[in-house]
Amino acid sequence: MRLGRIGYVNCYPVYGAMDRGIVVPPATLVTGTPAELNDRLADGRLDVSVISAVAYAQHADVLELLPDLAISSDGPVRSVILFSRRPPAELGGARVLVSTASRTSIHLLELVARERWGVSFTPTPAPAEAGDLGRLAAVPHDAVLVIGDAALLLGARRNYPYHVDLGEEWKRWTGLPFVFAAWAARRDVSRQAVRDVHRALIGSRQWGLAHLSDLAEQASRVTDVDLGDCVEYLTGLDYGLSYRHLAGLTDFLRRLAARGVVPDGTLSFVSAA
Repeated sequence: MRLGRIGYVNCYPVYGAMDRGIVVPPATLVTGTPAELNDRLADGRLDVSVISAVAYAQHADVLELLPDLAISSDGPVRSVILFSRRPPAELGGARVLVSTASRTSIHLLELVARERWGVSFTPTPAPAEAGDLGRLAAVPHDAVLVIGDAALLLGARRNYPYHVDLGEEWKRWTGLPFVFAAWAARRDVSRQAVRDVHRALIGSRQWGLAHLSDLAEQASRVTDVDLGDCVEYLTGLDYGLSYRHLAGLTDFLRRLAARGVVPDGTLSFVSAA
């Protein structure tokens, strides 16, 4: 079994116990960016993985979701940020760079821009990982969408007058949580093997949520982001998948389906038995 994991801080609460040997996963861990893991799970190079909400919907014919496991926010997410030199309502026709590591966040930005701000633009993909931030200034742009650890770092630098937290913007718009990523398994993989991995992930998450202060200290050391900001970030995320989260996810996918981005908003889960 091959289990995908994102190397970002936001996955620490799910994989922290595995990294420490407290929970032994019945699978080999494979680390990548969100976009890389999306592709590997879709084409069979991974068996189970965290996956962006949009990528799951686009490949729902070969994937099933794992119950009660996601990365979501019910308000500010703090790591999916549009940094802009203009107010959001003035970004019509602007040059907006978007992280090549993200897919769900790009579609969320386009959706919010069109339906909430009343503006449209053609996103320009650009490398925007933590190691790329020093080069962003040399690329002409009016705004840039950055995710993960890089968003935490760029936010601390305060280089842009406008910051739009897309999790917060979605909550203000719909009143619902936003599910950025979930965990899914390929339909052609042994269901028992998938359930074993799922139990390990849930057990690791249980340990992680009980040790968020330790994980925040690790995050601060790794990213050089202030400890207080790391604590606020990790405690503000939700790693469950309740009915309210499902309502938010379904609403988002329904809106994308209406635009032809995903086939439909139907969700399919691995059975518990």
